[in-house]
Amino acid sequence: MSDSVIIGIRFIVIVCFQVLILKNIDINFASFQYFHLIIYPLFVMLLPVRTSKPLVIFLAFLGGMCVDLFYDSPGIHASAATLIGFIRPNVLKLIEPVEGFGVSDTPGFKSLGFGPFLIYAAIMLFVYLLFYFSVEAFSFLYLGDILLRTIFSFIVSVVLLVLVQLIFRI
Repeated sequence: MSDSVIIGIRFIVIVCFQVLILKNIDINFASFQYFHLIIYPLFVMLLPVRTSKPLVIFLAFLGGMCVDLFYDSPGIHASAATLIGFIRPNVLKLIEPVEGFGVSDTPGFKSLGFGPFLIYAAIMLFVYLLFYFSVEAFSFLYLGDILLRTIFSFIVSVVLLVLVQLIFRI
């Protein structure tokens, strides 16, 4: 299969998993509602390293809009996904191997290894979640709430993201 077909299938599977399964999982403890499972940014993270920045940003926006349609959050996921699409090349430079990336490398466990991929995914996901919850609250009056949601969602989402990588070896 060509890279484009694999990327398309990955996009459909990850977005469907996010909106059909993870959206319906509710992890709350009484009034403590700070856990949100978000893994669809994995699609943006797993785009081939040599994908052009405008294409990455467009695909991130498209993925975010698809999720926004199901979450009834007009543009919030799209804006957060667009942001991580924009910063992706800079984050990849932080974890680039000494010998550099290959032409068709995808930044996953296979090409990076566990440690570098975890750093890459953690940075991308943390930026995504912090931006997402900041835009959702739209006020710094809720800074404590924004930070709690970001931290707790980050923890459960990173664990889930790593499990998905381990299971599917993307």
